[in-house]
Amino acid sequence: MNIKFSSAILSAIGFLLAACGGPERVADSAQLPVQLTPQLPDASLTGTIQIDGSSTVFPITEAIVKAFKTHNQKVQIDSKFSGTGGGFKRFCKGETHISAASRPILEQEMEVCRQAGTAYIELPIGFDALTIVVNPQNSWAKDITVAELKRLWEPAAQGKVKTWRQVRSSWPATPVKLFGPGKDSGTYDYFTEVVVGKDGASRSDYTASENDNDLVAGVSKDPGALGYFGFAYFEANQSKLKVLGIDNGQGIVEPSRETVEKAQYQPLARPLFIYVNSKAAQDKPELRSFVNFYLSSGKKLVNAAGYIPLPEEGYRLSLLHFERGKVGTVFGGTPQPNLTIGQLLRKQAAF
Repeated sequence: MNIKFSSAILSAIGFLLAACGGPERVADSAQLPVQLTPQLPDASLTGTIQIDGSSTVFPITEAIVKAFKTHNQKVQIDSKFSGTGGGFKRFCKGETHISAASRPILEQEMEVCRQAGTAYIELPIGFDALTIVVNPQNSWAKDITVAELKRLWEPAAQGKVKTWRQVRSSWPATPVKLFGPGKDSGTYDYFTEVVVGKDGASRSDYTASENDNDLVAGVSKDPGALGYFGFAYFEANQSKLKVLGIDNGQGIVEPSRETVEKAQYQPLARPLFIYVNSKAAQDKPELRSFVNFYLSSGKKLVNAAGYIPLPEEGYRLSLLHFERGKVGTVFGGTPQPNLTIGQLLRKQAAF
């Protein structure tokens, strides 16, 4: 893209690169010379924007679209969710301009895009705490270990692990009913990778849906239920659900903005992304305007949608990559679990 970026932002990026050696922090936002302010859209712009992908990211995009339309009513934005995998299938074919994802693009998806000639710009937009929930009537479970989650969800559990007592001996013999995302979901991919130990390895005898609201409804109606989905859907339905703390061997930690920011909620904290068609971004001023607005408004609206925003330098880096048309991914086609916000920023700064 032939779009000039301010020298002040370039100075900020140089500062970030120099600061990348620290254990968790890339830079102190207070020391950066640029204040991030929303880049308001031109009210005269017209055209269409097609978005699909992650149901986890959908509440963020929905908030961005709503805010964008307060400044521009002429651009038609069609935002859907068919899951991260389903979104990439459409995106690589050139059917959409933006693909929302709750994990990085995978190697096989990179190859499909490559064969189709679809170049993409990878833009982190926030963090999520993948959340394990049960029905509020569940009086026995307050936490669960990663090993117990594996025992419950691994393929070998299918048709065999049917009660809560089989997960932990002190729990009752109440039947356990499972709810989770379908196979096109990035949440499914991430969960199976970090919990079971292999991408896509999961029992299949559970109620699956790409719509997280369906999963919320299922868990809320069954006293023996357990499910998993993005943090925003738990926050929006706290009266219907009960959250379980996670013990990965270093103590019990509940999902929250604070535990994600401090890199304590592992291994279920994960980055969220949008991927933008590079050629469309060059050809469509309405798409450039929308993505600029998305990133420059990200910190406030990601937080309002119920997720964990990046530090401001993260959005500045994404804006810089987008304005420069930086094509590709920093993840090499793998999910890369246990990533912290600090590690993500260092990857961005080195891109």
